[in-house]
Amino acid sequence: MWQRSVCVGLLALALGYLCLLGPELSLSALQHLSASLLGTLCRAGSLEGRMVSAWQAAIVRPARGWARVAVGVNACVDVVLSGVKLLEALGVEPGDGKNHAVLSSRRDLGEVFAHFMDKGAAAERFFSDAESFHHIARTASEHPGAQLYVGGNAALIGQKLATNPDLKILLCGPVGPKLHELLDDNVVVPPESMQERDEFHLILEYQAGEEWGRVKAPNANRFIFSHDLSNGALNMLEVFVSSLDEFQPDLVVLSGLHMMEGQSKEMRQRRLMEAVASISDIPTDIPIHLELASMTDQDFMSNIMHQQVFPLVNSIGLNEQELLFLTQAASGPHASLTSWSGIPDVGIVSDILFWILKEHGKTTERASDLTRIHFHTLAYHILVTVDGYWGNQAAAVAAGARAAGTQACATETIDTSKVFLKAPLEFVTSQIEAPSKISINPDEPVVHWHREGVSFHFTPVLVCKDPVRTVGLGDAISAEGLLYSEAYPQ
Repeated sequence: MWQRSVCVGLLALALGYLCLLGPELSLSALQHLSASLLGTLCRAGSLEGRMVSAWQAAIVRPARGWARVAVGVNACVDVVLSGVKLLEALGVEPGDGKNHAVLSSRRDLGEVFAHFMDKGAAAERFFSDAESFHHIARTASEHPGAQLYVGGNAALIGQKLATNPDLKILLCGPVGPKLHELLDDNVVVPPESMQERDEFHLILEYQAGEEWGRVKAPNANRFIFSHDLSNGALNMLEVFVSSLDEFQPDLVVLSGLHMMEGQSKEMRQRRLMEAVASISDIPTDIPIHLELASMTDQDFMSNIMHQQVFPLVNSIGLNEQELLFLTQAASGPHASLTSWSGIPDVGIVSDILFWILKEHGKTTERASDLTRIHFHTLAYHILVTVDGYWGNQAAAVAAGARAAGTQACATETIDTSKVFLKAPLEFVTSQIEAPSKISINPDEPVVHWHREGVSFHFTPVLVCKDPVRTVGLGDAISAEGLLYSEAYPQ
């Protein structure tokens, strides 16, 4: 109520001022100016407007930023379209949702799409039948509503970072002619990384409230599937690592391990050990960020954690589905939780993040380089760091949240009329130990707490009311958070 009164008072003052300065202005002009001014003033006084202003003040460049970033190794062309419209074009009837670890038919696709659409959750699956996939891919790419974009976590992160003219980006992955055409001019692709054909991934989007049969999506999200053999075998990993000597990066960003799930267990195990050997060849003074993605095989996730992948990297990026799957795979805290109910509880998320760094992160007794985790979910982000290794994290988490609001709505800056605050304004920092209770002040939206040598930086996200595109949102968030992060020399 007080905000409305302030808006009306300010508007009256502004209109009086306009009338004094410009008595020749027409009534219609004054009405247009008053409506515009009222909207601007009231949005600025809203919770969302106050948060945006506070973020702007908090987001400052690190004292020591990156100049050259090497990114690998998964890349493809994304075919983005409505999931419901594609399934209708394929003649798939809506039915009950059912989860499948691997897809082998159009029926499997319909069931797993319904399963995740009903939850409003993002997911990714491998499609095992090549002939069936190519038929579906052709139908998707020829659909009137289909759009083609840069795809693959590594390529998306590289593309996002390349928008900064001060950065030089190296991208290694299976880059075909269409993908090469789509990439920013600031992205360097080694000749050994080029291939004759593109890998295509199908991204089936759905909007909040959209219905398919008995399923109704609680929020907007997407389901991804592919029959991707190049990325699935991590074919470009060795090319990537061998390219680092000449490129001399300040930061390495690695993604694509999840693509190996489509391989046989024996092939996957062998390739993972080869990946560990290759990553071990990266000089230890170059920070490595690992971006995780949706997985279904708990043994594989456990292998990634325990077979020296986590200890080899300095930073990890992941969302709520990947975080819960990770703790389930390793019998961590809250592992009995089968799924999130609504917005993930901050205390539960905090417990799991703390456990990852305590069990797999750098300590005086453990030979691990892991010191940072960037967690992102629809309503909020948390950056967790081991003390003494990273700086500027308040700016980094705010920058990641700002990127979520701008990219989802496809705006240059956050338009507060197009976003809303979904995060809890009060929460507890743990569901295991004696917690602190945190209250969010919109004028200081980045909050910090500490737990046994580990720092937490939390900020809400302004959620887009009508998202334009959800694909690559997590990659953009992680890229922006890394851009504003500073790794302290050790």
